[in-house]
Amino acid sequence: MARKREKGPGRSYARLTRAERNSIERMLDRGESCRAIARELGRSPSTVSDEVARHRFVTSPKPMAGQPAPEDLGESCPRLAGWPRCCNGCAKRGGYGCSRKPKAFYGAKAAQEAADRELSEARRGLDEDEASMGRKLAVIRGAISRGMSPAQVSACYGGELGVSQSTVYRWVDAGYGGMTNLELRRKVGYRKRSRSAPRKPTPHSQRRSHGAFEALDEGVRDSAWEMDTVEGCEADAACLLTLFHRPTGFQLALLLEAQTSGEVARALGLVRSALGGKAAVRRVFGAVLTDNGHEFADEGGLAALVGERDGETRLFYCDPRRADQKGGCEKNHVEIRKLLPKGRGLRFDLLAREDCSLVMSQVNSEPRGRLAWMSPAKALEAALGEDARALMDAFGVEALGPDDLDLTPGCVERSRALRGLPPLAG
Repeated sequence: MARKREKGPGRSYARLTRAERNSIERMLDRGESCRAIARELGRSPSTVSDEVARHRFVTSPKPMAGQPAPEDLGESCPRLAGWPRCCNGCAKRGGYGCSRKPKAFYGAKAAQEAADRELSEARRGLDEDEASMGRKLAVIRGAISRGMSPAQVSACYGGELGVSQSTVYRWVDAGYGGMTNLELRRKVGYRKRSRSAPRKPTPHSQRRSHGAFEALDEGVRDSAWEMDTVEGCEADAACLLTLFHRPTGFQLALLLEAQTSGEVARALGLVRSALGGKAAVRRVFGAVLTDNGHEFADEGGLAALVGERDGETRLFYCDPRRADQKGGCEKNHVEIRKLLPKGRGLRFDLLAREDCSLVMSQVNSEPRGRLAWMSPAKALEAALGEDARALMDAFGVEALGPDDLDLTPGCVERSRALRGLPPLAG
């Protein structure tokens, strides 16, 4: 008795299953008719006939891309032009005594794989009208060209556009809207980093070692600031002092006229003044972790500037050549390098305070996944309140919206041109 075929919910026709294709293969091998197979499956004869014709495969001669159907190749067997449309069930199936070519067979496994490929191909493309797709691509292309990642595009515009991070990656990879993977920073290789001769470690007290830092309460460590410098060209004297707040990802970038301990002390003095004195510094800077650069050699002076009192320790140093111990700061330097890339001949000696303010505004306005797509600037305000606003106002850091983000070197150069300053790239 023929089995009743149940339709899936909301579907007018159910696809053949692997079990049904196994039955077709077995019954073809037994020489069953098309109608007999159709009755067994509860399908129409045309469904069975079309399935065999569409998913049979040629074994001899070797199939070539775009070749015609087996029955169109010349002196072929009549079995290929009419039912069963394949060599299954033929007494000469093994090829002994049969000189006719081509030879075509139906196999359930190969048929299922072919059907799955057809379904996957049918789902490719874009289910959008031209106007809607053009609008979405314009927004995505604009955001990508300003240095935003697909994750940030999805977080900022996903609700408006109805696209996910993976969709943005897929559209860029497919080249929609003229976009290419070369515009995605994480998909472009970086040059191997050159290693200079290791410098002599900066001497410091044992109580300021990284081991002592690790012995602090977890809450103190997690709320610490990390301090480092970012250098420009080899010919430059100027550099940037960076202060990275672990909980919020906020990073200050202060211009130093030279990479010296005196300049670091001057910059920290500006931070202290912006906050309004030692009491505020102590509220904001519970602990500071820095590296062994010679510019941080004045441990006593720096410790006083971050609010340290007699009998306590707030300034700590990483182990030699262990930049990973302040990995948040190092990783966030990548964001600064989006606007001030290394190897482009940018002269830090030409940097102005307004340039640093612009860089900090852009970097600290990027939505971050680890902050539930809040920006570091907003996160710092939520964490530190008035102290955060005092810091941001003093150094010209603005909280920008997604449409105002421009994480490309051209952002700084255009700003300098508007202010009548020469380009950083000489």
